[in-house]
Amino acid sequence: MSNALKDVLMPLVIMGSFGGTIYFFTKVMTDYILKKRMIEKGFVNEDTQAIFKQHTNDGSFSALKWGLIIFFAGLSLIIMEFIPTGPESPLPYGLFALSVSLGFLIYYYLLKKETNK
Repeated sequence: MSNALKDVLMPLVIMGSFGGTIYFFTKVMTDYILKKRMIEKGFVNEDTQAIFKQHTNDGSFSALKWGLIIFFAGLSLIIMEFIPTGPESPLPYGLFALSVSLGFLIYYYLLKKETNK
């Protein structure tokens, strides 16, 4: 990668990741404060609980999803170490995308199988 491209991309990546972190942190905190105030004021009924349940993630399946994605991403990085490619080859990007997609598909299959029980 050329130095000019690094000089442009590095600040963008840093500012983008910092901005994304601030956005998600703020979103989580405001959602928590909103839910807490609604419960304190007594606005929580069956309809509101359904909305709350819609926006919450199931912790066990969320952990499974991220575990599978990180596992297959790491596996693709290990495989790429043994495949000789040139610096301009798109093969590493394709292999990484394919393995992460495989992790998502396995997660979807396991989730579908579990919810059909």
